[in-house]
Amino acid sequence: MSTPKNKLRLYVGTYTKGESEGIYLLHFDPATGAMEPVGVTPAENPSFLASDPEGRWIYAVDELPGGRADAMGIVTAYHIDQASGALEPINQQPTHGTVPCYVSVDATGKVAMVANYGSGSVAAYPIGEGGALGQATSVHQHRGTGGDPARQEGPHAHSIRPDTTNRRVLAADLGIDQIRLYQLDAGAASLLPGDPIAVDVTPGSGPRHLEFSHDGRHLYAINELGNTVMAYGYDGDSGAITHLQTISALPDGWSGTSYCADLHLHPNGRWLYGSNRGHDSIVGYAVDAASGELSLIGHWSCGGAWPRNFCIAPDGKHVLVANQNSDNIVVLAIDDNTGALTPTGHTFEVGAPVCLLMLPVPA
Repeated sequence: MSTPKNKLRLYVGTYTKGESEGIYLLHFDPATGAMEPVGVTPAENPSFLASDPEGRWIYAVDELPGGRADAMGIVTAYHIDQASGALEPINQQPTHGTVPCYVSVDATGKVAMVANYGSGSVAAYPIGEGGALGQATSVHQHRGTGGDPARQEGPHAHSIRPDTTNRRVLAADLGIDQIRLYQLDAGAASLLPGDPIAVDVTPGSGPRHLEFSHDGRHLYAINELGNTVMAYGYDGDSGAITHLQTISALPDGWSGTSYCADLHLHPNGRWLYGSNRGHDSIVGYAVDAASGELSLIGHWSCGGAWPRNFCIAPDGKHVLVANQNSDNIVVLAIDDNTGALTPTGHTFEVGAPVCLLMLPVPA
């Protein structure tokens, strides 16, 4: 079955301990926000997905191989059938750590990087001509503790991604309240400790995911434990990171239990969105392009429970939210003028969705 040219492909990573079977493929209609199922690729707990820049291959981390938190993680490479969007496994590599929760690919499409939450380590791999992953060239073990003894008894790397220059890679470590910096050698597919090596965040914050402004001058971090978003100035030449602002991700006066999760910048660069698990909402901020600082737009229901991950459609008209605990994906419309979100009525039921990856259909 070929993908209609007016549709986009939506790949859904899931936890497979319940009804889910692996990585689901849906067709998404950007004109209406409707979704329709296409198929599923069997996989075990594919909790995070990333593609190369040309959309030829997908990489998935198996967060809990065999359902065991102490088992070494696995990262799997898949070939994307250009006509149908179906996935075919290429090969696998160990992540050299436990509970991998994030994978990314650099701008050259030659390097894949993984963050291991359980062991608090990161690893880098060369990507071959056919998308296959070579053996890890770099493995870095983080060390230390954070401000919350219950959750930060040791390092817990939660994300890793290159900056806009593709010369540096940043990793958010929830367990030690740090953003770690690495120098990226794309030719050798390797990571070297950066200078500075790390930037400390407020103790007990628990940095989880990172996002850059389109011009690369500003960096944003969403903090799982502190329920905040931090804005930084960022110098791509020196790697210097300067704190500008810390803003709450929750409404004033709300006192329930909640944990921040995902963070994405709108394609227009004017709005930044984050997800709140517990408050079960998407929070939106207006971005001051000159200063990099944020101001609250509002909070909107995610249409389910525990919004683990979300994505923004390439045309900037919709947010799609993966609600892990209510087993559904919900589509919200974005107001072109204000950035506010409204329900579209479009939902799709799938077991424990935890990652959304949207790709265009090749011309």
